[in-house]
Amino acid sequence: MARGFDSKFIEAQQEEAARDKTVRPAMTPEQQAREGRRQALQLSRVRAEGDLRRATVPAHRQMLEAAIKALDEQLAQVASEPDVGSTPAGS
Repeated sequence: MARGFDSKFIEAQQEEAARDKTVRPAMTPEQQAREGRRQALQLSRVRAEGDLRRATVPAHRQMLEAAIKALDEQLAQVASEPDVGSTPAGS
């Protein structure tokens, strides 16, 4: 019985791994750089939010709130950047 369970478990793992291998379009170096910047900004924001939750000193809280606001602005800027690899319609 244990052997059947193990083989079903392995089969389920293999199916899950196959589902996770979705084909994604190749990204240009510029797109990769932008995605890396976006991810770094998001990680910084998550860390600042965690620090803010633990902060007790009002000046420290203000500094973290300002940092989160600046990170939000940078994230919005990265999101609004046009794709470098794309061409405008009509070109």
